Amino acid sequence: MATYDKLVLVTRRTRLEELIDRFNTRGQAKFYIERAGGDFGDYEREHDAYHGALDRVRRDLDFGIPRQLIDRSLVPTYTFGERDVVITLGQDGLVANVAKYAGEQPIVGVNPDPERFDGVLLPFLPADTKRTIASVLEGQPVPIRGVTLALVRLDDGQQLLAFNDLFIGTRSHASARYRIAAGRRTEPQSSSGVLISTGAGSTGWMSSVFNMANGVISFAGGQGAGSIQLPWEDPRLLFAVREPFISRHSTASIVAGWIEDGEEIVIESLMPSGGVIFSDGIEQDYLEFNAGAIGRARRASRRAMLVVKGE
Repeated sequence: MATYDKLVLVTRRTRLEELIDRFNTRGQAKFYIERAGGDFGDYEREHDAYHGALDRVRRDLDFGIPRQLIDRSLVPTYTFGERDVVITLGQDGLVANVAKYAGEQPIVGVNPDPERFDGVLLPFLPADTKRTIASVLEGQPVPIRGVTLALVRLDDGQQLLAFNDLFIGTRSHASARYRIAAGRRTEPQSSSGVLISTGAGSTGWMSSVFNMANGVISFAGGQGAGSIQLPWEDPRLLFAVREPFISRHSTASIVAGWIEDGEEIVIESLMPSGGVIFSDGIEQDYLEFNAGAIGRARRASRRAMLVVKGE
């Protein structure tokens, strides 16, 4: 067990805990939910299942090395060590959020409530944790998938990683204005924003863009082209422009394409204010993107390392 020095368990607050924080007491939270016709018992069942899983996982992580428990809100400011093993207990989004900050340390995603969460990124149950972590610590061969990450860097040096996707646009429902350059082509655009997806994100937000396009084409009497699903390890990124508008000041010949490994897409903001780049749809993971800012998006040099189950 000399390869790793510490276990880092990342948790998240339950919906019930967030409600109590909002309404100060459990009773007031229950009154609010039930008055609106909601099932407060569902919040309680989810809370109990999560904390039951948390108790089991914490108990099973006693391997005689330091353990660190951190809440998801602290992840962006937490410094992960090169000799850490990272365990996430929560929904798939928690894995995506942690993976951007954990370096290339192995991440073990644990599903606290398989009846509630599909767990695409959560291959392990709480009962699997002890055996899985023991295999990692002992240096036994465990299957790990290296997931491609996306990176956007501004000319001032700021940068942002994404596990699923980057969104470049505006905070509001107003149109985003920018100049886009892909390959040898460039043009000014006005749209609902540009979405840049990794393989892991190709079945998420990006798939909804294809669903919309296929639906519109079908309505108009044409035949849709389906969607594109990439392996997590694919080094390419896929971009799509959402609802591009053609006017005297904007065109729409660059609406989708590949960002091949080693290439980048360049977007220059033409928005005086309100421009933003989000990572994985998380509002706290963003860069301001106002007039004069230039963002360059490409595959990140490092990958997220997810421990998965063997065949």
